[in-house]
Amino acid sequence: MFYTPEAGHGLPHNPFNAIVTPRPIGWISTRGADGQDNLAPYSFFNAVAYFPPQVMFASTATKPDRGDTKDSVANIRDTGVFCVNIVEYAARDAMNQTSGPWEKDTDEFDLAGIARAKCETVACSRVANAPANLECKLTQIVKLPGDANFVVFGEVTGVHLRDDCLRDGVFDITTYQPLARLGYRDYARVTELLSLKRPGE
Repeated sequence: MFYTPEAGHGLPHNPFNAIVTPRPIGWISTRGADGQDNLAPYSFFNAVAYFPPQVMFASTATKPDRGDTKDSVANIRDTGVFCVNIVEYAARDAMNQTSGPWEKDTDEFDLAGIARAKCETVACSRVANAPANLECKLTQIVKLPGDANFVVFGEVTGVHLRDDCLRDGVFDITTYQPLARLGYRDYARVTELLSLKRPGE
Protein backbone atom coordinates (compact mmCIF):
# COMPACT_ATOMS: atom_id res chain seq x y z
CA MET A 1 0.00 0.00 0.00
CA PHE A 2 0.93 3.65 -0.30
CA TYR A 3 -0.45 6.59 1.61
CA THR A 4 0.32 10.21 2.25
CA PRO A 5 0.11 11.42 5.86
CA GLU A 6 -2.20 14.21 4.77
CA ALA A 7 -4.74 11.79 3.28
CA GLY A 8 -4.43 9.19 6.03
CA HIS A 9 -3.56 5.49 6.09
CA GLY A 10 -6.99 3.92 6.67
CA LEU A 11 -5.53 1.41 9.13
CA PRO A 12 -6.82 0.82 12.67
CA HIS A 13 -3.63 2.38 14.11
CA ASN A 14 -0.95 4.73 12.80
CA PRO A 15 1.90 2.56 11.43
CA PHE A 16 4.57 5.30 11.63
CA ASN A 17 5.91 4.29 15.04
CA ALA A 18 6.03 0.65 13.96
CA ILE A 19 8.08 1.49 10.87
CA VAL A 20 10.82 3.48 12.61
CA THR A 21 11.95 0.83 15.10
CA PRO A 22 13.53 -0.13 17.36
CA ARG A 23 14.04 3.19 19.14
CA PRO A 24 16.10 3.68 22.29
CA ILE A 25 14.21 5.14 25.23
CA GLY A 26 15.46 8.29 26.92
CA TRP A 27 14.12 8.28 30.47
CA ILE A 28 14.39 12.01 31.05
CA SER A 29 14.71 13.38 34.57
CA THR A 30 14.30 17.08 35.21
CA ARG A 31 13.69 19.43 38.09
CA GLY A 32 11.37 22.40 37.92
CA ALA A 33 12.24 25.88 39.07
CA ASP A 34 10.13 25.08 42.15
CA GLY A 35 12.37 22.12 43.04
CA GLN A 36 9.87 19.45 41.92
CA ASP A 37 11.47 16.37 40.32
CA ASN A 38 10.00 14.87 37.16
CA LEU A 39 10.76 11.63 35.29
CA ALA A 40 9.27 10.60 31.94
CA PRO A 41 10.25 8.30 29.03
CA TYR A 42 10.67 9.50 25.45
CA SER A 43 11.24 7.14 22.53
CA PHE A 44 12.09 9.89 20.06
CA PHE A 45 15.59 9.92 21.57
CA ASN A 46 19.15 9.40 20.37
CA ALA A 47 22.79 10.42 20.49
CA VAL A 48 23.68 12.93 17.79
CA ALA A 49 27.39 13.84 18.17
CA TYR A 50 30.66 12.54 19.65
CA PHE A 51 32.75 15.65 20.32
CA PRO A 52 31.42 17.16 22.41
CA PRO A 53 28.95 14.36 23.17
CA GLN A 54 25.38 15.46 22.49
CA VAL A 55 21.92 13.91 22.66
CA MET A 56 18.39 14.83 21.67
CA PHE A 57 14.84 13.91 22.52
CA ALA A 58 11.54 15.06 21.07
CA SER A 59 8.32 15.83 22.91
CA THR A 60 5.17 15.67 20.78
CA ALA A 61 2.23 16.24 23.12
CA THR A 62 0.77 18.72 25.58
CA LYS A 63 -0.68 18.65 29.08
CA PRO A 64 -3.45 20.96 30.25
CA ASP A 65 -1.29 22.23 33.12
CA ARG A 66 1.73 22.93 30.86
CA GLY A 67 0.28 24.89 27.95
CA ASP A 68 2.12 24.11 24.71
CA THR A 69 4.23 21.17 25.96
CA LYS A 70 4.82 18.61 28.74
CA ASP A 71 6.62 18.69 32.09
CA SER A 72 10.07 17.72 30.81
CA VAL A 73 10.36 20.46 28.20
CA ALA A 74 8.79 23.03 30.51
CA ASN A 75 11.30 22.24 33.25
CA ILE A 76 14.26 22.30 30.86
CA ARG A 77 13.16 25.68 29.55
CA ASP A 78 13.25 26.96 33.13
CA THR A 79 16.48 25.37 34.35
CA GLY A 80 18.58 24.56 31.27
CA VAL A 81 19.51 21.04 32.44
CA PHE A 82 18.30 17.44 32.33
CA CYS A 83 19.51 13.87 32.71
CA VAL A 84 19.00 10.92 30.36
CA ASN A 85 18.61 7.64 32.22
CA ILE A 86 19.10 4.47 30.18
CA VAL A 87 16.25 1.96 30.51
CA GLU A 88 16.94 -1.71 31.12
CA TYR A 89 14.48 -4.56 30.68
CA ALA A 90 14.24 -5.04 34.45
CA ALA A 91 12.91 -1.47 34.81
CA ARG A 92 10.16 -1.83 32.20
CA ASP A 93 7.23 -1.61 34.63
CA ALA A 94 8.64 1.34 36.54
CA MET A 95 9.39 3.16 33.28
CA ASN A 96 5.87 2.50 32.04
CA GLN A 97 4.39 3.84 35.27
CA THR A 98 6.19 7.15 34.74
CA SER A 99 4.72 7.53 31.24
CA GLY A 100 1.27 8.52 32.49
CA PRO A 101 -0.23 12.01 32.07
CA TRP A 102 0.43 12.88 35.70
CA GLU A 103 -0.10 16.39 37.05
CA LYS A 104 2.98 18.60 37.12
CA ASP A 105 3.33 18.38 40.91
CA THR A 106 3.60 14.57 40.75
CA ASP A 107 7.04 13.17 41.59
CA GLU A 108 7.35 10.11 39.35
CA PHE A 109 10.33 8.81 41.34
CA ASP A 110 8.01 8.45 44.32
CA LEU A 111 5.04 7.35 42.23
CA ALA A 112 6.90 4.39 40.70
CA GLY A 113 9.12 3.62 43.71
CA ILE A 114 12.34 4.52 41.90
CA ALA A 115 15.50 5.23 43.87
CA ARG A 116 17.02 8.59 42.99
CA ALA A 117 20.56 9.92 43.23
CA LYS A 118 22.07 13.36 42.87
CA CYS A 119 23.64 14.38 39.59
CA GLU A 120 27.23 15.64 39.77
CA THR A 121 27.30 18.37 37.10
CA VAL A 122 23.66 19.50 36.85
CA ALA A 123 20.94 20.32 39.38
CA CYS A 124 18.48 17.46 39.02
CA SER A 125 18.00 13.87 40.15
CA ARG A 126 18.91 10.73 38.24
CA VAL A 127 17.70 7.12 38.37
CA ALA A 128 20.10 5.65 40.89
CA ASN A 129 20.18 2.11 39.52
CA ALA A 130 20.10 2.82 35.79
CA PRO A 131 22.79 1.12 33.68
CA ALA A 132 23.97 4.59 32.65
CA ASN A 133 23.02 8.23 33.16
CA LEU A 134 23.91 11.15 30.91
CA GLU A 135 23.88 14.50 32.67
CA CYS A 136 23.13 17.24 30.15
CA LYS A 137 23.05 20.99 29.78
CA LEU A 138 20.60 22.41 27.28
CA THR A 139 22.05 23.70 24.02
CA GLN A 140 18.84 24.45 22.13
CA ILE A 141 15.15 23.68 21.82
CA VAL A 142 13.89 23.52 18.25
CA LYS A 143 10.21 24.01 17.47
CA LEU A 144 9.09 21.65 14.69
CA PRO A 145 5.98 21.96 12.52
CA GLY A 146 2.92 20.94 14.51
CA ASP A 147 1.33 22.36 17.62
CA ALA A 148 3.38 20.55 20.28
CA ASN A 149 6.52 19.24 18.54
CA PHE A 150 9.76 20.27 20.25
CA VAL A 151 13.25 18.76 19.94
CA VAL A 152 15.55 19.30 22.91
CA PHE A 153 19.31 19.13 22.34
CA GLY A 154 21.79 18.81 25.17
CA GLU A 155 25.53 18.52 25.66
CA VAL A 156 26.58 15.68 27.95
CA THR A 157 28.49 17.09 30.93
CA GLY A 158 28.72 13.95 33.06
CA VAL A 159 28.39 10.19 32.56
CA HIS A 160 27.56 7.53 35.16
CA LEU A 161 28.15 3.86 34.26
CA ARG A 162 26.90 1.10 36.56
CA ASP A 163 29.87 -1.01 37.61
CA ASP A 164 28.34 -4.38 36.66
CA CYS A 165 27.84 -3.13 33.08
CA LEU A 166 31.60 -2.73 32.54
CA ARG A 167 33.40 -5.86 31.36
CA ASP A 168 37.02 -5.82 30.23
CA GLY A 169 36.84 -2.07 29.69
CA VAL A 170 33.69 -2.25 27.52
CA PHE A 171 30.20 -1.05 28.37
CA ASP A 172 28.45 -4.38 27.82
CA ILE A 173 24.76 -3.99 27.03
CA THR A 174 24.10 -7.71 27.35
CA THR A 175 24.52 -7.38 31.12
CA TYR A 176 21.36 -5.30 31.42
CA GLN A 177 19.41 -5.87 28.17
CA PRO A 178 18.36 -2.43 26.86
CA LEU A 179 14.65 -1.86 26.42
CA ALA A 180 13.64 -0.47 23.03
CA ARG A 181 10.37 1.02 21.83
CA LEU A 182 8.55 -0.50 18.89
CA GLY A 183 5.17 0.51 17.49
CA TYR A 184 1.77 0.45 19.13
CA ARG A 185 2.18 -0.95 22.69
CA ASP A 186 5.17 -3.10 21.76
CA TYR A 187 8.71 -3.14 23.16
CA ALA A 188 11.80 -5.27 22.62
CA ARG A 189 14.89 -6.10 24.63
CA VAL A 190 18.38 -6.62 23.25
CA THR A 191 19.75 -10.03 24.20
CA GLU A 192 22.14 -10.86 21.34
CA LEU A 193 24.90 -8.96 19.56
CA LEU A 194 26.65 -9.28 16.24
CA SER A 195 29.71 -7.40 15.02
CA LEU A 196 30.46 -6.13 11.53
CA LYS A 197 33.79 -4.74 10.38
CA ARG A 198 33.52 -1.61 8.28
CA PRO A 199 35.20 -1.65 4.85
CA GLY A 200 38.68 -0.16 5.10
CA GLU A 201 39.17 -0.92 8.78
